Amino acid sequence: MGESRTGTPVSECVRVRNPVGAGIVPPGKCTVPLLLSADPRISSRLHALIKFDVVSYAYPDGGRPVLDDLSLEIPKGSFVLVVGPSGAGKSTFLRTINGLVPHFYGGRWSGHISVYGRDPVSLGPEGMASLVGFVGQDPEAHFVSEVVEEDMAFGMENFGVPPATMRRRVEEVLDEMGLAHLRRRRIDTLSGGEKQRTAIASVLTLHPSILVLDEPTSQIDPQGAEEVLTSLRHLNEDLGLTIVLSEHRLERVVQYADYILAFPGDGGRPIWGRPRDVLKQIDLTPPLVSLAKALGWEPIPLTLEEARQFLRHTKVRSRNGHSEGQSLGETVVRAEGIRFGYNGRMVLDGVSLEVHSGEMVALMGRNGVGKTTLLRLLVGVLTPQGGEVRLLAGGEISPHSVPLEKVVRHVGYVPQDPTAIFFADTVAEEVAFTRSQHRLPPDVPEALEKALSLRPILERYPRDLSGGEKQRAAIGAMLAADPEIILLDEPTRGMDYRAKESLARFLLAEKRRGRAIVMATHDTELVARCADRVVILEDGHVVADGPAREVLSDSLAFSTQVGRLFRDPNFLTVDSVLTGGV
Repeated sequence: MGESRTGTPVSECVRVRNPVGAGIVPPGKCTVPLLLSADPRISSRLHALIKFDVVSYAYPDGGRPVLDDLSLEIPKGSFVLVVGPSGAGKSTFLRTINGLVPHFYGGRWSGHISVYGRDPVSLGPEGMASLVGFVGQDPEAHFVSEVVEEDMAFGMENFGVPPATMRRRVEEVLDEMGLAHLRRRRIDTLSGGEKQRTAIASVLTLHPSILVLDEPTSQIDPQGAEEVLTSLRHLNEDLGLTIVLSEHRLERVVQYADYILAFPGDGGRPIWGRPRDVLKQIDLTPPLVSLAKALGWEPIPLTLEEARQFLRHTKVRSRNGHSEGQSLGETVVRAEGIRFGYNGRMVLDGVSLEVHSGEMVALMGRNGVGKTTLLRLLVGVLTPQGGEVRLLAGGEISPHSVPLEKVVRHVGYVPQDPTAIFFADTVAEEVAFTRSQHRLPPDVPEALEKALSLRPILERYPRDLSGGEKQRAAIGAMLAADPEIILLDEPTRGMDYRAKESLARFLLAEKRRGRAIVMATHDTELVARCADRVVILEDGHVVADGPAREVLSDSLAFSTQVGRLFRDPNFLTVDSVLTGGV
């Protein structure tokens, strides 16, 4: 068993939560003293960098270490992007920087970390809070107040920041993060993306020197993600903040990074270096880089501006035409004149939608426009304040006027937060429960298990999984009953490119079987890969509804990376370029 620097096994520490974050209350001899700056191992590096010295860590119930003899130096003021497949160790690495690992999680630890002259293993999250701002994958875990501006002030109150300074910082960060219009909103009325931006804002008010972010744009629309990342780059360049973040949607962030740390996820050694050098060595790359590698573009472009320099010398074969539209099946979902609002604010104002069997419809739009609300209305979790919803699979029903048990016989709904549906001790039990409610054998359907790579996580506790693994587990648990109508809210949140491709193949197969699929998503790459129609919501109304290829190619905000490069509706994905069109 590894030991902490005081010689006490970390796994003997007791895990607790507190309002400010996560920390430990160690029993007996597990108390750890504050690190003295006179420590010779630290004083020579004070304020120099973040350094990992032969760090190894395994969770209490884990076998192979998640981090294995990791040695790494992160220069002060750098922007570091952490990449790799789901479950490879990205979140674990981030949690070591502020001491969440090992303090909150326990486990086996060895090695040493210096973070700007402090030791997270000795100080823990509380001792690192004034230096390291940390925002995890789940923004809900960060909130302690009910109103946006009150939550932003909470951390400063704990640190005794004078009221006048608190007010000034709140105003500055509200403007920086584009949240001024939400200052008095209740947090429970915010969309997922708005909550994520609020969580980041609450950390920024403490003026940390290091900002650690775990998938900060996973729930944010493309325009909002660009605004957040631009703000982060501004904080990095103008104020000198060191930023370390993990992300699966690399097309959004890779151009901002000074360095990339890639965890291969197969037991191999992590790769560290400049972005172009690392991207040459890994398979999980953004569409633009994947296209460049396939076409032999050198040096690898990281931005569309760089990629356009290659287009004049690149010939791409086009089929010169559009593929024929599909023949639609019967209508299975009909929503007419839907109206719904929260606290007097109308989110959906006269929205109508029809979905057919064998059709995949993508709901898109900025955060807070009502995509999640519409899905909840379709499944009957919410009742329309005007208009009506009809489900026509297996006989016509109004989902809000019949028991939910009757609705879920035909509808599989996966919410944005996968943990909302977990209650069992293993993923296998989650799947078995769904199957039992439909009088089906408890075994996981082979096609579902393969498509979602469920086998490695079937016996795992769902809430201990990584973000992407939780998402796959939730989709598996809810779709195990083989519903005729599938409703997905941000289904690729936390998924790496490989997992997204597997999900896309599964959804395309379900569509061919006649299943109707409606997904709310910001993932334009997934939409281009497998959606038939795109419906864009804005200001309570449908502002676009048409074939996916046409809507995406006409949109600046919701086009794909390849689509923005070629500006041709035939070329929206890497495969479409390499094969000559749609």
